[in-house]
Amino acid sequence: MERDDNYYMKLALGEARQALEGGEVPIGAVVVTPRGDVIGRGHNLTETLRDVTAHAEMQALTAAADTLGGKYLTDCTLYVTVEPCVMCAGAMGWAQVGRVVFGCPDEKRGYQRFAPGALHPRTQVTGGIMEDECRRLMQDFFRKKR
Repeated sequence: MERDDNYYMKLALGEARQALEGGEVPIGAVVVTPRGDVIGRGHNLTETLRDVTAHAEMQALTAAADTLGGKYLTDCTLYVTVEPCVMCAGAMGWAQVGRVVFGCPDEKRGYQRFAPGALHPRTQVTGGIMEDECRRLMQDFFRKKR
């Protein structure tokens, strides 16, 4: 079976749905090795943990670093359903994540607006993977909140 960006974004969407079930903003993330092994998963836990830093990406980065036994994720790809915020992009920069793939952009709080240089200089970025599905999940969540 061919595992492409859509395959891994579907896994991140699964994480986002877990966040939704827990009453969290539905954002999910997975970290993948060059061989295609998922070594970190996460979804938003900011409400559950009462911790503003408990974003999906932070959870996935921590899990991946723990799995590898080191803080650098140079050859790994992080998939996330929504464009990372500045905090998460900074953490990805420190972890030297090799590639970041996101679903839908975040025009209000995304790193590209406020800190486009936050990622490591060698990090490759791909946006727009399963963008409509990722956006719809967020829009439905906030529509129901209002």
